[in-house]
Amino acid sequence: MNMNERIAAWNEEAQNCTCGHDHRLVEMQVYLEHGAIQRLPGYLSEQGYRHVTVVYDRFTGPAAGHEVVKNIREAGVYVDAMCMPENKAGDVIADEGGIVQVLLGVKQESQAIIAAGSGTIHDLVRFVCSKMNKPFLSVPTAASVDGFTSAGAPLIVSGVKQTFQAMPPEAIFADIDILEQAPQEMNAAGFGDMLGKYTSLADWVVSRELGGEPFCPVAYRMTEEALTSCVEHVQGIAEGRADGVTVLMDALIASGISMLIIDHSRPASGGEHHLSHRWEMDLMEAGHKPVLHGAKVGVACALLTVKYKDLAQKSEEPIFRIYNNLPDASQLIAWLEQVGGPTTTEQLGVSMEMVEHAFTTAHLLRDRYTGLKYINEILNVGSK
Repeated sequence: MNMNERIAAWNEEAQNCTCGHDHRLVEMQVYLEHGAIQRLPGYLSEQGYRHVTVVYDRFTGPAAGHEVVKNIREAGVYVDAMCMPENKAGDVIADEGGIVQVLLGVKQESQAIIAAGSGTIHDLVRFVCSKMNKPFLSVPTAASVDGFTSAGAPLIVSGVKQTFQAMPPEAIFADIDILEQAPQEMNAAGFGDMLGKYTSLADWVVSRELGGEPFCPVAYRMTEEALTSCVEHVQGIAEGRADGVTVLMDALIASGISMLIIDHSRPASGGEHHLSHRWEMDLMEAGHKPVLHGAKVGVACALLTVKYKDLAQKSEEPIFRIYNNLPDASQLIAWLEQVGGPTTTEQLGVSMEMVEHAFTTAHLLRDRYTGLKYINEILNVGSK
């Protein structure tokens, strides 16, 4: 089945699920294929869009944005092209400044906004679309993150990483010809984001038992199957082959849709993401250049696995035995190294002080029950 057929099957299964979680009907068209962006002009015509805005940056413009603009114009649709300006450090950041730049660049008469880029461009565009009540269309330029399908926009506001409810894309045009040209570090980041599902899924089971949080077996299985697929095709991903990149992008999209179906990021974000968010804020405060989200998540997952396996041995809580099922940290590191991603905090530019800070405070960033929360609020407190 193609992705659209699978979305229909997942929707049906979720609507019949008796887990008690509120399930959301996912209405999104996904084109994951060679030449996918060639479908975009026809899609715009079918939807009656005669004026659109395409947002990209200096890297994603040459990768996809320029061709998207050209194809749409040739189809007779009016296009405003917007290349996101960089900050003094040469970066595009999903923060207040980035939001204002997109808002200023989108005319009221524009009927839809198209994000041509990776995670940052998508987060800015999805947030602005929600505020301006305009449809959001996605053209990923790298298989780097599972947030392409997301309804949430992780933004840095007043120096703090927060996720704001926004809107998912109406359609995704994931062109394999474009994705396989992306730098390997982007593929490695996407793979790192997927490896993080090992700890996030285990944390979700823990939160169900100890935190009383809603749990959906459909969303759990969707994410677990996507993770397994990535690990089984790690060599193709490592080599940046079309088949490997296709599997990776498919998994990232599936992971994102699992979050959409339950309208929550719980299946794909646990303690490892909280560590990553804390590192991101600390790095920014220290004036360092941003590090790819998935790169941080992959390393965080390996470090957290050591803590979790230790917790499984020390605690008398039976549910923590689930952490024994996690791959060893050495295996996670070997996979990260195989795909060409960073494997240590030093490679991320994260100091030992930042590591310690994250492990003692990251659980406070989200109101969720995780093993990391238990370690800080129960285990460490009880040992004092």
